Amino acid sequence: MGASKYTKGCCGWLIVLVVAALVVTAGVVAIMKKRSHKSAEVLPVPGPPGAITQKYAEALGTALQFFQVQKSGKLVNNKISWRGDSALDDGKDANLDLSKGMYDAGDHMKFGFPMAFTATVLAWSILEYGDQMAATKQLDPALDALKWITDYLINAHPSDDVLYIQVGDPDTDHKCWERPEDMTEKRPLIKIDKNNPGTEVAAETAAAMAAASLVYKSRNMQYSDTLIKHAEKLFTFADSYKGSYTDTYPKIQTYYNSTGYHDELLWAASWLYHATGDRQYLSYVTVKNGDSYADWGRPTWFSWDDKRAGTQVLLSRVKFFGSKEASNAENNGLGMYRKTAEAVVCGLLPDSPTATTSRTSGGLVWIDEWNALQHPVAAAFLAVVFSDYMLTSRTSEVSCSGQSFSPTDLRKFAISQADYLLGDNPMKMSYLVGYGDNYPQQVHHRGASIPVDANTGCKGFQWLSSNSPNPNVATGALVGGPFKNDSFIDSRNNSMQTEPSTYNSAVLVGLLSGLVTTSSVSLSLS
Repeated sequence: MGASKYTKGCCGWLIVLVVAALVVTAGVVAIMKKRSHKSAEVLPVPGPPGAITQKYAEALGTALQFFQVQKSGKLVNNKISWRGDSALDDGKDANLDLSKGMYDAGDHMKFGFPMAFTATVLAWSILEYGDQMAATKQLDPALDALKWITDYLINAHPSDDVLYIQVGDPDTDHKCWERPEDMTEKRPLIKIDKNNPGTEVAAETAAAMAAASLVYKSRNMQYSDTLIKHAEKLFTFADSYKGSYTDTYPKIQTYYNSTGYHDELLWAASWLYHATGDRQYLSYVTVKNGDSYADWGRPTWFSWDDKRAGTQVLLSRVKFFGSKEASNAENNGLGMYRKTAEAVVCGLLPDSPTATTSRTSGGLVWIDEWNALQHPVAAAFLAVVFSDYMLTSRTSEVSCSGQSFSPTDLRKFAISQADYLLGDNPMKMSYLVGYGDNYPQQVHHRGASIPVDANTGCKGFQWLSSNSPNPNVATGALVGGPFKNDSFIDSRNNSMQTEPSTYNSAVLVGLLSGLVTTSSVSLSLS
């Protein structure tokens, strides 16, 4: 009996111990699952650019060629055989030289708002990843593209409170299908001034010039000084005479409608703070206007129209690497920007509790059927930048509603979006023209669609409706992209999917530059 009682008691305790062990094991497994996306240790800070990932290097070289395709004016060292000089008289009605700049998409308009955004993002990409561009011999083409736009922007700002924001009439332009070299139509100018405000365009142009001034600070100090002077004057103009440019000029709503200008004011002030170190700009974005303009805590999509997510990531840089002169109130504001940036990247990670469910079956973030690649490419660019801020600052994790994710997780997301557009998708289609063996042949692009020796005049619409591949390859064009079901119709008349744009190309260049190799980012942009 005693032995039996002892044995029974021993078994009972054994059962208790086994159950307890199972509970502990389950808890450990749960914790490990919860923390499975986090590295066990702080990842090492990357040094100078490492081994090159060849496919991204090739894609980067391809993408940068599209800026050569889109150039207006007297071309210098032209490498695009089917392109020539065009729009040489742009600006003459106002005694200005506005011949440079770039056509925004498949037409021949110069819209200042998206063009300035293109320059801002190109400059940001160079500032963060210039060493990686140099390692792949793509820095010079990026600098060339940026300066072609900033030269135009300088000339478009002839006095403190005047900025020319458009060359050409979109209605007239869209009634023609012709090569840019053959244009004969009048190209009227639109400007903003004290009586005709356009805060978002003035502020975006200020952002572009401030960012570009940092790029040229060590390369051409005189040019850098010119850019920052224009930037400061344009920001003062934008902030002093508030009003949306699409209210001033309602006709533009059809093409590049603005949803507001508060984001551009924050974006511009952020870049001016980086460029000048002047505390007034830091105070502007944190203490004075953070609560009312920034939408703290609300993730948004980065685009030519909405700069909030970009601003949040850019100001996170200050929080990651410190601002010694910032006051407590300014630091609190910077903390809110970083928290919102974290919410942005948490929404991108597919395993995050707050992940967006708007994705294709092939894994592409999908927000809008028109120009579908715009948002995922821009989001992936922000993700890789934020991941590099984490790595360089030795920040091991970001918390997404209790789950931890590492810089590697952010980079994997960015890679997934880049790989999708480069051909790892259900269509096996590269959406970057000239990259790979299977890319769109009927890009919605006037110059690419018309033979060089064709004499069309304005009415060359037979080339728009032709079922033949474009006679000229718009190398580097990132087309609009797939539908939600991952399908794509390669038709020139399908501008929703086949039209490229310079601003899509700018964020793509940033994304590919960040992925082409690993490297630490600079602790300061100045």
